[in-house]
Amino acid sequence: MKLLQNKTALVTGASKGIGKSIALRFAEQGANVAFTYLSSVEQGQALEAELHAKGVKAKGYRSDASDFTQADKLINDVVTEFGSLDILVNNAGITMDNLLLRMTEEMWDKIMNVNLKSCFNTVKAACKPMMKQRAGSIINMTSVVGLKGNAGQSNYAASKAGIIGFTKSIALELGSRGIRSNAIAPGFIETEMTGKLDEKMIQVWRDAIPLKRGGKPEDVADACVFLASDMSSYITGQVIQVDGGMLT
Repeated sequence: MKLLQNKTALVTGASKGIGKSIALRFAEQGANVAFTYLSSVEQGQALEAELHAKGVKAKGYRSDASDFTQADKLINDVVTEFGSLDILVNNAGITMDNLLLRMTEEMWDKIMNVNLKSCFNTVKAACKPMMKQRAGSIINMTSVVGLKGNAGQSNYAASKAGIIGFTKSIALELGSRGIRSNAIAPGFIETEMTGKLDEKMIQVWRDAIPLKRGGKPEDVADACVFLASDMSSYITGQVIQVDGGMLT
């Protein structure tokens, strides 16, 4: 039997990269998948078709998780459409890097809203149906940068560190209702975005990683499948690093 058979999952920011891989892996394991996108309309529609082809129910929603009202409506729409919500993956996130001296208030606020406030918005709405069914798995995407910091990314690092504190707090609050809350901290993951970087610089990063390679989006997706499934039924409040040993 597939690990996520008959479960309903919602993945935010899933039109490409890590989010897309999570959605596809979930479908391969039998989950019905709802997902969000914002600007990538064509990619969102293409993903919905890919998911349907795997024999599961799937629907994409154009929704901004950083907006409280939209997030609340999203959760209600998913529960109405799919009948339940068993897994929530908060994957939506952006970067707006700059040195602190050059960082604007707008750059700080934008990152906090999209990366951190979005987790509050969706979890607050999702915990209601999950509490009613006394079961659920919440997976929040943080980053190794949230654990170690990074020059030029004070806003991003702060938002990702905030996700860790939020995740652990929610685990304590919701554990008695059968709801688990964990975070995944990816390291250097090779995506379309990193493909635009200088190959020599990428190789320097690879050489600094104990496993001597960058991660693939599927590596993160597989960790999500584990945390979403009953295989991790006694795991909550944890941060799993998918980083090839980068922070070991």
